[in-house]
Amino acid sequence: MIGLSLVQVLMSFNVAALPISLGGMADDFGVPPTTASSTIVVYGLAVAALVMTGAKLGQRVGWVLIFRIVVLVFGTSSLMMIMAPTIGWAIGGQVLAGASAAIIVPSLVALIAANYRGEQQATAVGALGSARAISGVTAFLIGGTLGTFVGWRPIFLITLALAIAVFGFSFTLRRDRGNADVRIDLVASLLIGAAIVLLTLGFNNLNGWGFLYAKPAAPFTLLGLSPAPVFVVVGVIIGQCFFWWTRRRTAAGRQPLVHLSVLGRASERAAVYAMFVIVAMEAAVNFTVPTYIQVVQGRTPFDTSLAMMPFNLTVFVTATLIVRLYKRYTPRTIALFSFAVTTVALLWLATVVTNNWETLPTIIGLVAFGIDQGALVTLVFNMLVTAAPKELAGDVGSIRGTTQNLASAVGTAVMGAVLVTTLSMGVGRAVIDHPELPVELVAHVDLDNVNFVSNADLRDRLSTTTATPEQVEAAVALNEEQRLRTLKFGFLMLAGISAVAALPASRLPRYRPDELPDPEDLDPSADDDLGDPDAVEGADPDTEESRSGPPVASSSG
Repeated sequence: MIGLSLVQVLMSFNVAALPISLGGMADDFGVPPTTASSTIVVYGLAVAALVMTGAKLGQRVGWVLIFRIVVLVFGTSSLMMIMAPTIGWAIGGQVLAGASAAIIVPSLVALIAANYRGEQQATAVGALGSARAISGVTAFLIGGTLGTFVGWRPIFLITLALAIAVFGFSFTLRRDRGNADVRIDLVASLLIGAAIVLLTLGFNNLNGWGFLYAKPAAPFTLLGLSPAPVFVVVGVIIGQCFFWWTRRRTAAGRQPLVHLSVLGRASERAAVYAMFVIVAMEAAVNFTVPTYIQVVQGRTPFDTSLAMMPFNLTVFVTATLIVRLYKRYTPRTIALFSFAVTTVALLWLATVVTNNWETLPTIIGLVAFGIDQGALVTLVFNMLVTAAPKELAGDVGSIRGTTQNLASAVGTAVMGAVLVTTLSMGVGRAVIDHPELPVELVAHVDLDNVNFVSNADLRDRLSTTTATPEQVEAAVALNEEQRLRTLKFGFLMLAGISAVAALPASRLPRYRPDELPDPEDLDPSADDDLGDPDAVEGADPDTEESRSGPPVASSSG
């Protein structure tokens, strides 16, 4: 379990270290920060595009063997980052890291399914969620310190050491044999890879390239339209082609790239929808809060990690402890309660958040949000892992990886688009309400440009103009007021999304482990909606109450 947790730390630490390293890479290689940020882009694209193919490769080769190989490849990528003479080497290193992570993500699920059962399996899933949460905090604290006082390259010495440690722990895992009869559907691999890449690029660039009409930063235009929404639409179409092809191949008795039977029950589909919402909300908060703290307030990444620590620490603790409630409350009850508290916490943050993030009301809001975030992520992940047979655990892992990558891209992009739109309208109204700030001055300093700008940068830009001290202070106050108002609106929007998430949460199962029949007696095509526990045996097979599925035990469905 230590080895599996460390590999989750390895991936999360690498992801968190890249933004911290951008400034150092730009200076070392003499390239713009936008070029250095390509390391982040290629990593995410490699994971998203290859995760389903990686799951099938693991089934063919054997999970333990492929796990060891890709951990060594991940370590090689860290060496490339440490020794990179050019930005091309760093980008290549992150391509390797992303390709390795695409296999590690489903292998974690498969290895947990192979090495743990029952309550231990649920605890193992919670441990992975805890490792993911704590590694983000650790990366910002350690990476921020190293990046500030030593340099960006030593940060990847940590990922190299983690890869070596994980490789050593891998020899404690239960050995498995690959299945040479497993075939990789290349057509499906190309379809899902293209769909995920287009969707990820489209959502991630809605702000930079334009939500509808192309901006100057767009690489090309389509009759004046931004390529970002076009990528999203084409990605959705290709994704539908993937599902059509997979169903066609399954009906013909041939092996699909991913078995859609793992989403055959309504409760399993509801778990995926709930996971998408949870991860999207987390990505939105992780984008919005650091952006405000670092850009508007002009504070350091270290300050940001301290401000976000209440949230991340509570996610870490809750992901571990939530499994203790599985025997007392049903998944539906836990999910509905958690989404309700998350909604209240976001409404609370929208009300109390100020320019000072160290206030007790703000900390309380972040803690409440983190508690329920950790509970929800662990709950739905555990449901997906335990509801499928062991041989399909890799398919569950690939679906989890694809869902999380897409949700993260969508959450960040949508929140960015909403904030930009709200900020644009708010600044426009505020300029009218501040007659002491001439319109020509606003145009000169580009104050109505809807990107976030720090108060310090704004003062520097205004110092080069004819603005009076009174006008400078009015502009700074407008900047701070509108950005804070926009942030509050973002929290309100997330609260609405959290409330709507009660719909998929209401489709989660209503059972406790001691209410379940033997998993082998369950109909794999049935729904997981167990109603009255006393009606499990002898109930009419056509009724809703007779269809059930297991929460913490491997089933045949």
